[in-house]
Amino acid sequence: MTDSELKKLKDNLWHSADMLRASAHLAANKYGQPILGLIFLRYADILFKQHKQEIDEEYAQYKGTRMEKSYKDVAVEKCGFFLPECAYYDTINEAPDTAQKAVLVKTAMEAIEKENAKMDGVLPKEVYGQLVPEEEPELLSKIIRVFKDIPEDISIDLFGQIYEYFLGNFALSEGQGGGAFYTPASVVQYMVEVLQPVTGDKKFLDPACGSGGMFVQAARYMHRHNASNSDLMNFRCYGVEKDPDTVKLAKMNLLLNNVRGDIIEANSFYSDPHNAFGRFDYVMANPPFNVDEVVVEKVIDDKRFSTYGVPRNKTKSGKKASDKKETVPNANYLWIGLFATSLNEHGKAALVMANSASDAGGSELEIRKKMIEDGIISQMVTLPSNMFSTVTLPATLWFFNKERASTGSADGKRDEILFIDARNIFTQVDRAHRKFSEEQIKNLGIISRLYEGDSDSFWALVNEYKAAGKQEQVDWLLERWPEGKYQDVIGLCKVAKLEGEDGIIDQDYSLNAGRYVGVVIEDDGMTEQEFADTMRGLNTEFSQLNEEALKLQQEIEKNMKELFGEE
Repeated sequence: MTDSELKKLKDNLWHSADMLRASAHLAANKYGQPILGLIFLRYADILFKQHKQEIDEEYAQYKGTRMEKSYKDVAVEKCGFFLPECAYYDTINEAPDTAQKAVLVKTAMEAIEKENAKMDGVLPKEVYGQLVPEEEPELLSKIIRVFKDIPEDISIDLFGQIYEYFLGNFALSEGQGGGAFYTPASVVQYMVEVLQPVTGDKKFLDPACGSGGMFVQAARYMHRHNASNSDLMNFRCYGVEKDPDTVKLAKMNLLLNNVRGDIIEANSFYSDPHNAFGRFDYVMANPPFNVDEVVVEKVIDDKRFSTYGVPRNKTKSGKKASDKKETVPNANYLWIGLFATSLNEHGKAALVMANSASDAGGSELEIRKKMIEDGIISQMVTLPSNMFSTVTLPATLWFFNKERASTGSADGKRDEILFIDARNIFTQVDRAHRKFSEEQIKNLGIISRLYEGDSDSFWALVNEYKAAGKQEQVDWLLERWPEGKYQDVIGLCKVAKLEGEDGIIDQDYSLNAGRYVGVVIEDDGMTEQEFADTMRGLNTEFSQLNEEALKLQQEIEKNMKELFGEE
């Protein structure tokens, strides 16, 4: 299936959501549940069909012998799960277009969960009764027929992309609420591009995992970089999510994308279900910003947070003590500390954070100083505005590298941080939303590779663009790094040292990229003196134009008075 064919299919499938908006008895934020459930049902049906012949053959081969296995056991061995007949998509699709259709879907979901323990409690069931309104009982049948259009020879990777497409569209349509479970795919792809996760016996944590997009993008990155399915079997994802409905979305997402993982419903501030401290090779997350009701006494002695420090309010003398327990002024630095302390000695992390955290003062400044001096922070990237459903202002990406924090770091970069200001690099989706294009992700990612001394990847990307006829991208790269070696680019990237003039200490330990990379002035070939002379000349010209405008206004007023005979 070509990219254009896949896009057309996605758009046609999304039309099913329009049907719901028009007729279903559902609140606006509940459209996703039944639709995503039907996508999963169609996925299970297609995957089972793709393996059914070899399941039948193996079952028949050993039937009646000492090696006989049940049909269910053979199915699980071949395709990862067993699909009972009542859940076959054709069985449901071909049933009469009545309210009974909702019962059939519910029965199918219950049967899948019963026969496959890992899916227990994951699939939506009761909601389908709201998709057969009395005035249009055939509504559910119409939607089911839409997903029948997914071709039966489609790859599982493409199925995962369809699911992600729907997650993203539901997040956009729900606005603030949708952003709580979904991080835009292009942002996650860039985070993964910088981390470059490798295969092997690796453990991956997301303590605010939403619908699991971080895990999926990491797995896709590994697939693209020649990882086999057997390699990925050792890649294990561990997620924490406090919203029960979002936990279900995440579990379906992992199943649809063939990613092994364990998603647990919990609050990461008060619970540590994966025993995270010092355990993980990778940590990625987009946690909720500016949470202010976390109780201090519940986190103050937890080494996940206390290693670098717990944010505290300033003591206010003369104020009558209350019975209310002290809460942190802002939990942003609880998240930041959690990501840093969850890494093993070679671990790397990437997280999305509110811009305000980069310059936060008070106790947060003291925490930031410890982390900077520890050497764990490797990169800071300011994103464009309007990249998320939940915030319109730019957010910031923090990147950690625990290996740098060890004494005598091999790369000698323990006392410096790479800053990237990407606020002017984006593709406009619509009036209110932006994203990174595929080329923009690669171009931003190559800055990290150059900083790490990887010139080969730079020239490989240049050659890739040349082969694809993307001369504009070639020019963008070579204008900034003509020798294929890292150098600071005003307005885009800067390596800042801890000490020295205009260094990080001199900037009061700010991690705001704008303080370091500077502001670009368009290259017009002028020297600084020529620029100043030009500006003075333009100012003189502007003054002359103002004088002429005033004379013209006076002349018009005079003519008007003469026209109407006024004195």
